[in-house]
Amino acid sequence: MSVSFLLDEHVDHAIQRQLRRLAPELEALAVGDDEAPERGTSDPDLLLWLELRGFVLVTENRSTMPVHLASHLEAGRHVPGVIWIRPNTSIGQIIEELYLIWLVSTEEDFQDRTLFIPL
Repeated sequence: MSVSFLLDEHVDHAIQRQLRRLAPELEALAVGDDEAPERGTSDPDLLLWLELRGFVLVTENRSTMPVHLASHLEAGRHVPGVIWIRPNTSIGQIIEELYLIWLVSTEEDFQDRTLFIPL
């Protein structure tokens, strides 16, 4: 099964729109969407949502998320994966990398793993 993405609230929504344009069947939600967690959801609650629904998080949050992710995993919980966007990465490059990840990856590829893009 293909990877589903949840973009955190600080990730530009143009990424979501362009991913959907490239592949309408690609599931990419953003925090604040009707089917996604509300804006302002705490990191621990966001990680639980991801775990329950099987979405890979796409984030730029390198300040608070790493601590909460470590606690989540140490508690025996799981995450479908976290993709960290490196600073100064262009929107076009983010879209391209996420699209390629979606094309060639399965849910199992990222289980309890993190990845930085660009690769």
